[in-house]
Amino acid sequence: MENITAILVDDEKLALNRMADILKHFKHVKVISTEFDPKEAIERIIKNKPDIVFLDVEMPGMTGFNLVQKVRDNFVFPSFVFVTAFDQYAIKAIKTEAFDYLIKPIDIDDLRGCLERYDHKRNHFPHIDNSNLSEREKEVARLICKGKTSKEIAEILFLSKHTVDTHRRKIINKLGLNSSEDFKRFSL
Repeated sequence: MENITAILVDDEKLALNRMADILKHFKHVKVISTEFDPKEAIERIIKNKPDIVFLDVEMPGMTGFNLVQKVRDNFVFPSFVFVTAFDQYAIKAIKTEAFDYLIKPIDIDDLRGCLERYDHKRNHFPHIDNSNLSEREKEVARLICKGKTSKEIAEILFLSKHTVDTHRRKIINKLGLNSSEDFKRFSL
């Protein structure tokens, strides 16, 4: 099992510490940061690009859903796992493409199941070594992985469709892929 890097975000320090303690039972999970201020958490997530972010839904000044959107707006795409005492947000979590939704107090078996599913996903959708891509190519590649068309990517990144198509061809060549369809097997 490969190591999983994680950042925890919760405005309740007790809940944050409890989650960190539970995660110590999983030796392949490395908690790189615990954050109780959502704004600081966004900066930390963007800087460290963890594999998973465990976050609360209801926090002062910002919801977990707002945090997810702000992180994704910066072209950082960790797997998000909502950890909350409220089950009424589950549908919204699904609509935001959250990886999982855990109810407090955390059951260690539920957490184990979440991490096993994450490992399974990662093993079946291997990570592309994108170190030889430019930052713009990485942005385009991430959006391709999310199923966006060249036209949609052009609108999101304020580029022409022709420029996006050029980036797409360069990415395919640099990564040794056969076509854009190959992106569906990978995560960036």
